[in-house]
Amino acid sequence: MQKNTPIGPRLREARVSAGFSQKMLGIVAGIDEFSASARINQYERGKHAPDYITAENLAAALIVPTAFFYAREDDLAEMLLLFSRLPAAKKQACIAQLKRLHCEIAGCNP
Repeated sequence: MQKNTPIGPRLREARVSAGFSQKMLGIVAGIDEFSASARINQYERGKHAPDYITAENLAAALIVPTAFFYAREDDLAEMLLLFSRLPAAKKQACIAQLKRLHCEIAGCNP
């Protein structure tokens, strides 16, 4: 059993949000249709964890960053989702703003 890993709950959150059944998500992510539902169920329950390539395929199917599955903190997971949905120019502006905020706290130059 894969204890203390955020993958299961994050996977379930993204799957439900995207409107996929466990079976359909597995199939779209390239898992054999006859084991797709069981495999996704095992991942969500934490009985097994997907290897990184499978996690990438699941993330691509759900249109979320792979890192989302590994984020332990909810606020970081939310930031990853929001950031991934921004266009490139807005991502750069977001990074610049985060650097400014960091420097306000740390007393450095952005």
